[in-house]
Amino acid sequence: MSLDLWLVYLAAAVGLSLTPGPNGLLALTHGANFGLRSTVWTVLGGALGFLTIIALSLAGLGALLAASETAFVVAKWIGGAYLVWLGVRLWRSPAPAIAVPGEASAPGETAGRVAGRAAGPGAPRLFGQGLVVSVSNPKAIIFFAAFLPQFMVPGTPFMLQLLLLGGTFVVVEIVYELMLAGLAGRIAPWLGRHGRLFNRAAGGTFVGIGALLATANR
Repeated sequence: MSLDLWLVYLAAAVGLSLTPGPNGLLALTHGANFGLRSTVWTVLGGALGFLTIIALSLAGLGALLAASETAFVVAKWIGGAYLVWLGVRLWRSPAPAIAVPGEASAPGETAGRVAGRAAGPGAPRLFGQGLVVSVSNPKAIIFFAAFLPQFMVPGTPFMLQLLLLGGTFVVVEIVYELMLAGLAGRIAPWLGRHGRLFNRAAGGTFVGIGALLATANR
């Protein structure tokens, strides 16, 4: 791949990452609830999922889903159901325990908030959620199947193309999601007062995305 073609692909990857999607929302939500350090695992799980999707698309799975109505229907319902389940859990979860600067708190209350923040899901669970959210969207597989061939060079080994195309997109996505997670930390004072409202808004958005995914046509 020439440098000019790669720069075009890089610009397209940045544009795709900036498009609102479930993984960006998940990074923002986890960043607000668990902090940037823990959310790194969520972002890495999503990155592995995107790399898997790109590999499958390059290998021809995207064409299979595009050609098979049954395969597409099964995949979209599984992905949609998982996002709805995740949204319902988030909707029902308590407000994140985030200390609000400038507000007086008793020592025991402050300690409880800090302990609550530290008691979030472990790294494997955060990693798994990021992974499942990214790989459970069949439309993403079809998108990459249609998008990547424009930048593939005939005769180039599969692994080299995966490294170049997949690696570029994954790096862009990691940077973008970490920025979202870091931004979430800056709104901690607001979340300390309105955390339950945030969880319900984010959970409702996940349910909406899952419902749209389950009813989407190719």
